[in-house]
Amino acid sequence: MIPRPNVLVCAGLDPAGGAGILADTRVIAELGGRPCGIVTTLTVQNTTGVTDGHVVDPNVVEAQLAFLLSDVEVRAVKIGMLGSASIAQAIALGLEATAAPVVWDPVMQPSRGELPPSEAWIADALIALTRHVALLTPNLRELEILAGGTLDTLATAIAAGRRVVDKLRIPVLVKGGHLGGDRAIDVLLDRDGTATEFDGARLPGGEHVHGTGCALSSAIATRLAHGDSLIEACRAAKAFVADRIAHAVHPGRGAAAIV
Repeated sequence: MIPRPNVLVCAGLDPAGGAGILADTRVIAELGGRPCGIVTTLTVQNTTGVTDGHVVDPNVVEAQLAFLLSDVEVRAVKIGMLGSASIAQAIALGLEATAAPVVWDPVMQPSRGELPPSEAWIADALIALTRHVALLTPNLRELEILAGGTLDTLATAIAAGRRVVDKLRIPVLVKGGHLGGDRAIDVLLDRDGTATEFDGARLPGGEHVHGTGCALSSAIATRLAHGDSLIEACRAAKAFVADRIAHAVHPGRGAAAIV
């Protein structure tokens, strides 16, 4: 029996399980990985939205990662919500112990509800983590924060993604799920300027399903852990997420969830 590859998740806790580390672990397991993880932020949240968040002690995060990675060999890493530059720095120190590819979904603001703004710490987080990251997967709002400007078309989003690639020297996946139109097009921008397009049908109401960004980045990390190339991993992950959007679940009275 082939062992499941270990996939490390560093992400926030959504108690409703629609996003964050609970959703990540379900996606990883469904795709044949073995999840292990560190909680970075505790949120006060249900399916109707987020009302508060509390960052975990960075010293605890650093100690957990160091002890975990001294024992468990991980094949890929997914980073989600951080909550502070100190958490990013703690994770960066831990990642010194592994050469596994890192997929960072830079969750700065939840799609439902409000948390303190991330602009105060995201620059320091980028400095700490960028050299470890194999792929950045921002949503449109996060891409606006990283690149500046207002993004309302795929062309403007791709241009913004190229600015981020040029600045950080890491690949960026531009996600078109919230741009409207008949097609949901994602574009992988590599360091060398190569653009790879992943086209898919837009599913009615898909933009309102909770946890799509978490699921996509976790699926990419898991496919990388299985040995896929970055292009193969992004293509397989997009197909997986499209299927899950088509079969979204309704755990509460609020938003539907992807898993």
